[in-house]
Amino acid sequence: MDIIYKDEHILIINKPAGLSVLPEGWEPDAPYIVKLLEEEHGKIWVVHRLDKYTSGVLLFALNAEAHRALNIQFEKHEVEKVYRAITVGAPPWKERITKFPLRVNVGHKHRTMVDNKKGVRAETKIRVLNWNNAISDDLSLLDDIKGMALVEARPMTGRTHQIRVHAYALGYPLLGDTLYSAPDTDIIARPALHAHSLTFTHPVSNERVSFTAPYPADFKKAIARLNL
Repeated sequence: MDIIYKDEHILIINKPAGLSVLPEGWEPDAPYIVKLLEEEHGKIWVVHRLDKYTSGVLLFALNAEAHRALNIQFEKHEVEKVYRAITVGAPPWKERITKFPLRVNVGHKHRTMVDNKKGVRAETKIRVLNWNNAISDDLSLLDDIKGMALVEARPMTGRTHQIRVHAYALGYPLLGDTLYSAPDTDIIARPALHAHSLTFTHPVSNERVSFTAPYPADFKKAIARLNL
């Protein structure tokens, strides 16, 4: 496991895509992050989660006191979470704040959906970092796709699949995210979403700290292939 930082109170890893944080009900015997970490580091406390197929910065507490302090920060939205993603289609705008209310666990595929009546508050700030409007014909995408974009997403709330659904609702689903209507592709075998950085107050020193996770190989290859 790629350890970004560890002290007596916190542990931060660069989570690989394809591993769940906790055991899944339909695959109880499959490996998962907490089990693998506890085999090496002893008891850990889950502070927040990333989707199974999302890579990037993941923070754990190493004692109950640190866990309580970090949970309070997340509950008060004092933690800054920054993601990087690749969208299908190049937005014509540079920045956008989306506030589509979301309802989770809908249907047999357990999707999250925009629901203006029954949904809960959700807010994501999206900023385009780079566009490519001239995608070559060898990328196995649909003919009507116009370009790609590398974007930065800052979720101000923490709903399931929030960034994925907000991008889809804007008309720019994440590359590889077939659950939310992205076309099939051979560029990346998962939703192109990476938890790039996490900024919070250390639970003991009270210093404001920030940690960044390098892109994994599949995300770097996708960026290179798309000239982003």
